[in-house]
Amino acid sequence: MTTMVGAIWALLVCFAAVFIGRWWWIVRQQRIADAALGVSSVPRARMPALYGIGFVTNLFDTLGIGSFATTTAIYRLAGLVPDEDIPGTLNVGHTLPVVAQAIIFIAAVKVDPLTLISMILAAMIGARVGAGIVTGLPRRTIQWAMGTALLLAAAVIFGRSFQLLPGGGGLLGLTGTTLAVAVIGNFVLGILMMLGIGLYAPCLTLVSLLGMNPIAAFPIMMGSCAFLMPIGSLRFIRARKYDRRAAIGLAAGGIPAVLIAAFFIKSLPLTVLNWLVFGVVLYTAATLLWSAARAPATAVAVG
Repeated sequence: MTTMVGAIWALLVCFAAVFIGRWWWIVRQQRIADAALGVSSVPRARMPALYGIGFVTNLFDTLGIGSFATTTAIYRLAGLVPDEDIPGTLNVGHTLPVVAQAIIFIAAVKVDPLTLISMILAAMIGARVGAGIVTGLPRRTIQWAMGTALLLAAAVIFGRSFQLLPGGGGLLGLTGTTLAVAVIGNFVLGILMMLGIGLYAPCLTLVSLLGMNPIAAFPIMMGSCAFLMPIGSLRFIRARKYDRRAAIGLAAGGIPAVLIAAFFIKSLPLTVLNWLVFGVVLYTAATLLWSAARAPATAVAVG
């Protein structure tokens, strides 16, 4: 294990530990405040189903398909999480599984250190900016943003399935102008993550367009999410803009799925899975946009 990999591992473990500690502390303080006001606690229902959602979506995530679009689709189809709480739930719940992914893939896949670190830092800054914006957005705006973003995600899936998007080159790192484009692109993707828009597919497309080997995208996109999600997620937790039970289900069900996918699953019919995800994402985008179009124009911001 190289010095750089060891340093990143140590930082990831620290970020995860701080995230868990802060999450527990904030929830504890919120419960104390609720008890003082006579507010009832969150109902303890649906947990087996929520664990299952975490397992399935993170299994797909580790294979590079992404988890945000599929999780959003399941939540909306089953009516499990209000639309305005979906971005926060995705970021909070998928944080720890993504940290596990990053630890595995940063060690397993070689990539230029400057490219990796620069893109990770850009995504972290973007997430910090984005979380502050999203926690104050009204429900209707979030529906419009998520619906539009899911349409774009469906377009990326369609393009990759028909090889309309580039398959990438052989580079393991970037320099000069291409590195600057990658950094700016990942900054924007960090902002969009806070809206519940997955970073994996667009990041994979971005580095492929810039001539990098698509395999090199795995440590970049997983590392970016692993570092940015703890930062952004704490904003959602403090603002109570997430579903706590659903987030716990994603985390608890997701970590075993990451380990199984990374170490035991050698092949899956990914073409079939991609088309399945495409259909589900397209349907979910349509329902979100329809809900936004029917909502009153005077929707009030929550949180």
